[in-house]
Order: sequence, then structure tokens, then C-alpha cells
Amino acid sequence: MGAPEAIERAVTSVDVRSASVPTEVSDPINARILAVSEDRLPGFVEEPFAELAAATELTEETVVERLRAMLDAGVIRRIRQTLMATNLAPGALVAWRVPGDRLDAAFEYMFREDPFSGHVVIRSTDAATPGSVYRLWTTLKVPLGFSMERHCRFLADKVGAEAFRLMPAKRLFALGVGHVRRRGMEPGSRSEEPGRVIDTNVVELTPLEWTVLTALKREFAIDEIQSHPWRPRAVEAGVSYDEFIGVARSLHAREVIGRFSTFLEHVKPSSTGERVTRYNALFHWRVPPGREIEAGREIGRHHILTHAYWREGGPEFGNVNVMAVAHGTDKALILEHKAAIDRHLAEEKIPVLYTNVFWGGRSEIKPSEISPVAYASWARGVGLDTTAGA
Repeated sequence: MGAPEAIERAVTSVDVRSASVPTEVSDPINARILAVSEDRLPGFVEEPFAELAAATELTEETVVERLRAMLDAGVIRRIRQTLMATNLAPGALVAWRVPGDRLDAAFEYMFREDPFSGHVVIRSTDAATPGSVYRLWTTLKVPLGFSMERHCRFLADKVGAEAFRLMPAKRLFALGVGHVRRRGMEPGSRSEEPGRVIDTNVVELTPLEWTVLTALKREFAIDEIQSHPWRPRAVEAGVSYDEFIGVARSLHAREVIGRFSTFLEHVKPSSTGERVTRYNALFHWRVPPGREIEAGREIGRHHILTHAYWREGGPEFGNVNVMAVAHGTDKALILEHKAAIDRHLAEEKIPVLYTNVFWGGRSEIKPSEISPVAYASWARGVGLDTTAGA
């Protein structure tokens, strides 16, 4: 997408600490930027900040100024090129049964000591249900050539977990954050077309592709938010700019690039007490075997969801097989969204044999490391024998 000439020039210096630059999500200009920047720049974008300016009809200087200010204030957690990590490293949602007196320590270990655990969340249910004793939930990526099962056994030993359940995604049906865009959304809001089915086959990369990808995915520091942001990354990768862009476009074509995105601090309040979201709900459904993709596509229509996927919960979780995530500031409204999805499934004559909601409490989110080289180095450092039988 071509940007107007006025916003193509380099933006180099902005005083991000100026009191005159609003940093709250509710500010109209910030909301306008975030409504696009959270999940509306798919794939690889050579000039992401110019694209944001064009899409929001703002100047690039304004976009850069606001993003820098929000990042500096902690309203935005990170800005980065995301990847389709499910296509780059085998992964799973993991539920952990940890004794109550060890739960907080286990949370800290997963967040601070394991680079391959991404989302770390303590969850609860409104009543005692199948799986409610599994309070700690994480996402995990383990690069090709290494074992998720062995990795989890190592972590279980470290944190004193009594059991864990690995739930790899068999298919994805919805992807997109858009917390700002979802504010005020009516229950039942959904697309006219069923959700797209996204496969989870892992793509093998060359050493050059890993080198470029490693530089590409690193989150942006404040002073890196500027025009032509990939030129310094090409230098970092040790390749020419043209080669860097060529590899990035090739990775985009192979569908291993996610989106260029800003990630909001959506649970913790800002310095003025504003929250982007308050509740994080993990919905569970059990549908008849053989209808998982059909159900997932219908569930994936619903705009409130940030993720939907086919995962096998096993007997620990009532044999659920479709899961989805929704965020919001009002618990009752989230349950209304859930009820609307349930009604839609009934209208489509897809039986729901069991359903549940796991509510997120304490949470931390970081990108999962996916590099095989990084994994081998980490395993040596912590004494994890990667040659042992799975």
C-alpha cells in the first residue's frame, strides 16, 4: 500500500516523555491507531508505521509519537512482527496441577525461567468441574528436534507439579487481538462466512531464514519506532537490505509471518487506573467426534474471540475438543457472548455435549522462543538432556 509522500520521510526524534502526549487507550487518536495496529496489519509490511499512518489518515510523525509514548508509559507492552509460531515449532496449551502452596512459585518459574513458555495464566472455574484442579496454564513452543513431553517433565520437576496435560492445536479457527476494536461489541456479532481453517504443519527453515527471522521478530525498542525500521535489522542479521526484505517476503508467502502488531497491557491497569480488559475467559466445548472442524468454523465466526482452536482436553477436562478465548471488562457480558455462541451452535444443529469456562486471573505474556539453536543452548545451561528418550 503506498503512503502519501508527506509521510514517507524518516521520523527520527520525538520526545516520548512530553506531558502533552496522551498515552491512554481511551484518547481518540490513540484508539484510532490501536484499532488498526493491534491486528489489522497482516503479514510482512516493509513500512509498517507509514502503513498505519495511511490506514488511520494520520501523519507518520503522529503515529510514531503516540506509539513511542504509549510504549514508554507501559500502555503498550511490546511492538513486534509476529510469527505463525504454530508453523515454526511444535506447540501446545499446557494445564498444570500444582499444589496450592507452590502455585505462585510455579507461575514465577514458568514466566521468568522458561523462554519457551509464552502465556502464563492462573485460571479458575465458577464451580468444581472436570479439570478445575488444574490452576496453572501455559502455552509452550519446543523447536523441531526436541521433545515437548520431556520439556514438560523437566518443568514439572522444577515447580513440583503433580500432573500436566499437553494439548497441541490440531487446527486454528480464529486469530486476531483487537481489544480496542472489540469494546462495545454486541453479543452474537459474527462474520457472514465460517472461520478459516488454519493448519498447524511445521515449516522447516534454512539457516539464512532463521537468521533473518530472528532479527525480524525481536520486539522494538522506543528509538526503533521510526521510518524504514527494517534497515537496522538487516545490518543486525548481517545481510543486505534487499536480501532481508526478499527473505521476509518469502517467509510471508510461506505463511509463517503473522502480523505487525502492538500488544497492549490488557490486564494490569495503567498509571491512571484504565484497563483495556479485565476478564480473560477460556471457553471449552465438547462436540461429537468428527465435527470438530465444523464446530470450530462456526465458533470462529464470532468477532469477540481472539483465538479458537481444536484441542483435545482428554478425560481430565471432560473430553472437550474445541476451545476459544475472549476478553472483556464485564464478566456478565462475556457470558452473554458465550451464550450467543452456544445458541448459534444449536441453530447449526451441532450438539454441545459439555461446556465450561475457565477464568484467567494472574497472567503474564511473553513471546515464546522458537529457535532450535536457542533451545539447545538453554537445555545445556539448565542440564536438560535432550538426547534422552522421550
